Amino acid sequence: MGKRTSGGLAALSIAAVLAATGCGVTSDSGADAEGSASADGPLTDLRIMVPNSAGGGYDTTARVAAQTMESEGIAESIEVFNLPGAGGTVGLARLINEEGNGDLAMLMGLGVVGASHTNDTDARLTDTEPIARLVEEPGAIVVPKDSPYETIDDFVEAWKADPALLAVGGGSSPGGPDHLLPMQLAETVGIDPTTVNYVSYDGGGDLLPALLGSKIAAAASGIGEFKQQVENGDIRVLAVSSEERLEGIDAPTLVESDIDLVFSNWRGIVAPPGTSEEDQQELTDALTEMHGTDAWKDALETNQWTDAFLTGEEFEAFLGEQDDRVSNTLEQLGLG
Repeated sequence: MGKRTSGGLAALSIAAVLAATGCGVTSDSGADAEGSASADGPLTDLRIMVPNSAGGGYDTTARVAAQTMESEGIAESIEVFNLPGAGGTVGLARLINEEGNGDLAMLMGLGVVGASHTNDTDARLTDTEPIARLVEEPGAIVVPKDSPYETIDDFVEAWKADPALLAVGGGSSPGGPDHLLPMQLAETVGIDPTTVNYVSYDGGGDLLPALLGSKIAAAASGIGEFKQQVENGDIRVLAVSSEERLEGIDAPTLVESDIDLVFSNWRGIVAPPGTSEEDQQELTDALTEMHGTDAWKDALETNQWTDAFLTGEEFEAFLGEQDDRVSNTLEQLGLG
């Protein structure tokens, strides 16, 4: 990773930055006792890989993070690139094969954890160098505007009548958030999850046209995946999986609808195995600095992401816990 002109950055925080090349400049505020940003120069030569298609949640998070770091002078010329395939495991395998490459990082999340267990791959996120968990995002059950289902109750009633008939799509492989949400929803409303007709797409960019084209009855994904289409009326939100209603979204929570389920997805950044401690710290510092900016806070609000910043050993422990939990869930569904 390109070095700063004078020294290391100080601690920076949460953001979704993966899939890019080239980094940027640091802010010009001096480091304080708590490890705020230093003015030692830009982070350069960073490439952030997004392991699924353009337009999805990973892609949006990476590009917003890259733009924020560049606009705030934390990094410059970051390149975000997409390497889709197999629920993110094509990108994961690429990352692991780039051992020691301090100029590369990957935006990832719960979906890649699940895909690493359900696809034919030896690649695991636990083999990477954890950098930072950035955000959490509630899920949503959505339908196209001409759907016969006006409410979540309408959909659940039809779903119960014939779970195999109503296809539910998601932008992640089995074990990912878009798969786990409808599985947990089915179980909560009394449907055997093994009877659910779940259709997997490689990210929100592929899921959206399937939903708009009525190839599936409904979709389960992060609300941010459909923000524009919800605003222009092409998609109707039946319910969100957050604890409370989301500002600007005219839809109840599942709990409000007497469905006792709260669910959220998360996203973060990892580096190739063998990345030097110095390069890991530089990227951690840059993300920490970004996390402290008003621009990033505005981005969280705009995209309805929840700040979930976590670094170091805590993020590493979190990844291990998530890997174990997903593995156990897939075994219960007969997919492990």
